[in-house]
Amino acid sequence: MNPRPNFVFILADDLGYADLGCYGGRAEPSCSPSIDRMAAEGLRFTDGYSNSPVCSPTRFALMTGRFQYRLRAGNDEPIAGRHRGSPTLGLPVSHPTLASILRAAGYRTALAGKWHLGYLPHFGPLKSGYDEFFGPMSGGVDYFTHRDSMGVHDLFTDEQEREKTGYLTDLISDRAVEFIGRQRGATSPFLLSVHYTAPHWPWETRADEAEARAIGKIIHTDGGSVATYLTMVRHMDEGIGRILDALKAAGVDENTVIVFTSDNGGERFSDTWPLVGKKMDLLEGGIRVPYVVRWPARVKPGGVTAQQAMTMDWVPTFFEAAGAAAHPDYPLDGVSLLPVLDHPERPIERELFWRMKYRGQKAMRSGNWKYLCIEGDEFLFDLATDSRERANRGRRDPERLAAMRARYAAWEATVPPIPEDAAWSIPYAASDIARPGSV
Repeated sequence: MNPRPNFVFILADDLGYADLGCYGGRAEPSCSPSIDRMAAEGLRFTDGYSNSPVCSPTRFALMTGRFQYRLRAGNDEPIAGRHRGSPTLGLPVSHPTLASILRAAGYRTALAGKWHLGYLPHFGPLKSGYDEFFGPMSGGVDYFTHRDSMGVHDLFTDEQEREKTGYLTDLISDRAVEFIGRQRGATSPFLLSVHYTAPHWPWETRADEAEARAIGKIIHTDGGSVATYLTMVRHMDEGIGRILDALKAAGVDENTVIVFTSDNGGERFSDTWPLVGKKMDLLEGGIRVPYVVRWPARVKPGGVTAQQAMTMDWVPTFFEAAGAAAHPDYPLDGVSLLPVLDHPERPIERELFWRMKYRGQKAMRSGNWKYLCIEGDEFLFDLATDSRERANRGRRDPERLAAMRARYAAWEATVPPIPEDAAWSIPYAASDIARPGSV
């Protein structure tokens, strides 16, 4: 067996913190038996976070291991279909990535699923370290027509547009399983990124092809249901079960690190209990996401950790496990979680930071305390006793509030300011957004 592990990074799209059975999901039976099995056989994080409460900014952090704000396009919330063809809004091909560093270290690299980091001809997975790619370039794509919110067909094999019949979640799973099957007997390790579009709108199950033909533009604000949403999660989970089976069949199961998470919090049909807030919010429900890690060769089964972590931390974690080094000109902002995988009971102390152009949001977590600013209103929450962020402690503890505000300002000075032309878009009504009380 190659001593260096393989990596499979599975990313859901708009999945809520509590939608999975292993996170107390509301469905009986669970809509996520395969992910639940991963948690039972590995490690579950209770305090894992996305780098952003919206799609493409988190993906910049995942690809680079750095705060997305360091790149111009990482400030758009998110990159939209109208940006197709832009030479500036995308992941620069000169920037080292998770895939490019691992490929230089001898890994085979593949992405099955959503890219959402800029459009051809200027940007794309093959230009940023992946050997092969199958999936859409943009954000939300219809599951049957494979058209984006602008009505443009968006399904590619490598850099060639491809017409293909099928439910997109299943097509992504098929490609991942096929790639793993080709690794049987291989002498080099691999990185497989599996970036599902599920359960992002439009809300369509395998049985809803007629709905796909009826809704036209895919910003699906007039459809969907909790039952549809949970079935979409179940379809994704079935694909993950197939991926687990394929790893075992290929003989690489033991020394493969599998990480499952989401790019941000859920949308209208998701469950964030006991959290408040959803996609686009820096409330906990918008940024706290499931983290499940399975690595039979190293991670003990049935573990739970309270380690506070962000999406970008997986880059240094994978690099350390692979014996690879980050590019010296692009120092990582994330920290390696490898010590936590070995000792879940020994969390690493650190502070986490976020910002959003949308509603002027700022957030910081330090231990159990969270500083939050929305449209100039400031909040201080003790997440140990108030995970729903209802009891604003700012007046009661003004010194802590001032100290956290100052530390946030010191961090913000280390990243570029938000560009004036950075865009944000929100596909649902303002009435859907949770709002805490002000100081």
